[in-house]
Amino acid sequence: MIGKRQKTQMQLALDACATGEAPSETSQGSEPIVAGQGSESQARRESLMEAVCDRRNMRSALKRVVANKGSSGVDGMTVERLPGHLKRHWPTIRDELLKGTYHPQPVKRVEIDKPDGGKRALGIPTVVDRLVQQAILQVLQPIWDPTFSAHSYGFRPGRSAHQAVAQAQRYIEEGYGWVVDMDLERFFDRVNHDRLMARLATRIEDKRVLRVIRGFLTAGVLADGLVSPTQEGAPQGGPLSPVLSNVVLDELDRELEQRGHRFVRYADDCNIYVRSRRAGERVLASVGRFVSNKLKLRVNETKSAVGEPPERKFLGFSFTPGSKPKRRLAPKARKRFKDRVRKLTRPTAGRSIEQVIEKVTSYLKGWLSYFGFCQVHNDLIALMKWLRRRLRSYLWRQWRTPSNRYTKLIQHGVLPKMAREAAGCRKGPWRMSASPVLQLALPNAYFTALGIPTLTPTQAMP
Repeated sequence: MIGKRQKTQMQLALDACATGEAPSETSQGSEPIVAGQGSESQARRESLMEAVCDRRNMRSALKRVVANKGSSGVDGMTVERLPGHLKRHWPTIRDELLKGTYHPQPVKRVEIDKPDGGKRALGIPTVVDRLVQQAILQVLQPIWDPTFSAHSYGFRPGRSAHQAVAQAQRYIEEGYGWVVDMDLERFFDRVNHDRLMARLATRIEDKRVLRVIRGFLTAGVLADGLVSPTQEGAPQGGPLSPVLSNVVLDELDRELEQRGHRFVRYADDCNIYVRSRRAGERVLASVGRFVSNKLKLRVNETKSAVGEPPERKFLGFSFTPGSKPKRRLAPKARKRFKDRVRKLTRPTAGRSIEQVIEKVTSYLKGWLSYFGFCQVHNDLIALMKWLRRRLRSYLWRQWRTPSNRYTKLIQHGVLPKMAREAAGCRKGPWRMSASPVLQLALPNAYFTALGIPTLTPTQAMP
């Protein structure tokens, strides 16, 4: 949330330049952008930058940038300082945008862990550049989104990964029992700038907008104290990167539609559904050639393959065999869950069980909001059982000495004889966590009372 003082600062900064602005073409406030009805021709007019700089559009963009928080860029400016900076410098920034002389700064490179154990490079723009990108996005996305393929689900208002998975499930139910699981290798790092700008030029006539977008693509990357030029790629981390990726891959969507394929694409993950392995192998080869020759991108041969849906994963889910497939957790999704919980419940952290459960519960709520879409509720129930066993193991290790373990067991209602035998047992914490005495002392209701959700079949099978 932006404070009252920050709102006032932005209001003053933008009101000072209000004269002669174009009418706002975006929704006010910080509500999610929903693709509106419109034609692509709207984005082609030469006064597009005036709509970007409209004070209501910029105020909305500021709210989003501040709400999204995020790290500072190469200049070290935080989102908290942005409103004050704009109060002093917005007239200059706006003048540069309207004259087409605005120059984005290099992005700061950071690496985050990928689910498969590798690293993903992110490019963090400065907060001012993020503001400009967000303002451009808010004008272009409602115009462009209706022109994108119905088979595209990633980074689009009103569309989600759950919808993509559900559509894949429908194709399997229709008898398309083989999937061409295609992954684009380092997609965001390999986007060809010239091809992207050529595509954008067919959608945008305002050369000032084209110039600033190219500036974001070629601003360079700061890593290890040195700025390196960027000859290709659209760095992940800025508000514009997702919609630009959809512009690039819309060409792939149209090609697949022209060929009559049944497919689902979410960002650079594309699944094509066919009736036989032989057909799938032909499709993978021919589409791979199109991606390489036409889009100047590469198919990741390690991750791409033809298989039956239960053998493959899509956006964290897999499917059960048969003509009525159900959504289930992919093996890697289960592994990531356990890895994360292990990290949160490390015995060396020195936290109380209440502190541990607070962190676990916060993670679990977000996890369930996505993976609760699973229809095989036993997958979720099994993970919840494992989680409670992990917490019992944590407590057993925390109790440490036999005398303290005896005391704690008595406090939790265990009979003295059973408590004495358990306290003197030499089994390790993990083996003890499955013992009847610990399940008696620390039943499911104990963890529920501390905040751990209890899954029911209804919750697990939306």
